[in-house]
Amino acid sequence: MGEVELSCRAYVKMYLHACLFPRCSINGLLLSSSSAGGAVCVTDCVPLLHSHLPLAPITQLALTQVDVWCSQTQQRIVGYYQANACVSDSSPTPCALKIADKIAEQFNNAVLLMIDGGKMSPDYRVPPIVMYERKDSRWTLKDKHTIMLRQWEETRAIASQMLESGDHMLLVDFDSHLDDITKDWTNQKLNNKIAELASPANGNV
Repeated sequence: MGEVELSCRAYVKMYLHACLFPRCSINGLLLSSSSAGGAVCVTDCVPLLHSHLPLAPITQLALTQVDVWCSQTQQRIVGYYQANACVSDSSPTPCALKIADKIAEQFNNAVLLMIDGGKMSPDYRVPPIVMYERKDSRWTLKDKHTIMLRQWEETRAIASQMLESGDHMLLVDFDSHLDDITKDWTNQKLNNKIAELASPANGNV
């Protein structure tokens, strides 16, 4: 499998999801709007749950709804992300592997991304992520040199700025949407905010 590129929008939303529920395990789906051949470009993500991660019916419902939305917006699900409640543990859980397997059935180059809670501090100089790829029916650590986060310094600054200004409270995951269906799990308001902050920095979200 080739390179994986993570957009500013996708990273910032994952980061804010983990910050919004610091004592919970959280998860979500990675999306791509690019149909480019070799590299997988993760252009967005959909935050899913912050409780009952292994609960199959809710996950299935979320996957189905996101799939429908993706087909309407020319996107596809290309991976899965998760942060464990225990910050020192960034290894994939059986639940993570199961959902990632399901995504890999539909998309060969699917990735499994674990957020390393121990490295989430704004001062940390490298992205706090651990990425896995599927090889020979097993999920194995992906070579760091094939993971790209363009404009990392700007992306890191945007994530910190949004956290400091309380914009992470705008984030809606699927869990919150199920509690109040008027809440928008596609997070258009948050996407616009990230785009505003990113445009002077690099013109590319």
